[in-house]
Amino acid sequence: MNKSLPALVLFLVTLSPWAVAAEDDALVTFKSMKPELALELAQQTLQACRKAGFQVAVAVVDRAGVVQVILRDRLAGSHTPETAQRKAWTAASFRTDTLSMMEETQSGKPQSGIRFVSEAIMAGGGVPVTAAGAVVGAVGVSGAPGGEEDHQCALIGIEAITESLMF
Repeated sequence: MNKSLPALVLFLVTLSPWAVAAEDDALVTFKSMKPELALELAQQTLQACRKAGFQVAVAVVDRAGVVQVILRDRLAGSHTPETAQRKAWTAASFRTDTLSMMEETQSGKPQSGIRFVSEAIMAGGGVPVTAAGAVVGAVGVSGAPGGEEDHQCALIGIEAITESLMF
């Protein structure tokens, strides 16, 4: 047997991500939006949709998909708060926007099975909120004439709070 093989295996194991993770602390820290910022994001997003002539609901969730804020405009449909929340949850959970997911999860595509995840919704309007390269939450919009319009309102809302996300 090659005597250098055990040494090589030991060397590779100590360089593996698992060995590095084992040395780290047992607790993690992460950034999350304060309720005031989540509310501002919802308000800015709602305002963007109003300017475009849309009555919508807006949901903001934290990085785990837990609701922080839901706003529904006066004439938005009764289904829109739940739909906005599910779009936000989907964007936070999968760390990608739902407009892209809508395309990538079509029947026959490799990721089509994601459509069977409970609470996930593959319709445009859910966008992750990132700060310093990490997802800190997501915003979901429902009620515009289509997912692309919901998506645009969400992007405008995020842009309005971008300066506050810099840390």
